[in-house]
Amino acid sequence: MSRGVGNGVMEAGGFHKIKIDPFAKGFDMGLAKPLSRSVRLNGFSTCLRLELIYWNILTEIARINACSVSALLSYVDREVHLRYGGVKNFSGLVRVVCVVHVLAGRACSHNPE
Repeated sequence: MSRGVGNGVMEAGGFHKIKIDPFAKGFDMGLAKPLSRSVRLNGFSTCLRLELIYWNILTEIARINACSVSALLSYVDREVHLRYGGVKNFSGLVRVVCVVHVLAGRACSHNPE
């Protein structure tokens, strides 16, 4: 495990200078706050606990698809069962879906067609 010190990171052989600070100016620790929300997945009520940043991304994806967050999550749940036979960690899958969405958006903005 490494430990940050100033603008360097402690490594086995000493400090390594970080070029891009993950705690950018204006970093909001509130986005890391976990929130539990009740959602309906394909007719079944359940509770999903995700950090605020992921709820924000899910809201954006739902808006793009003109649906609710619950409808979006129902789609993800249904498709993971149909395509892959299910998943053991649904919250983890949702986080990955969010990261893939953000990365795809970055790729599109860097490579306009």
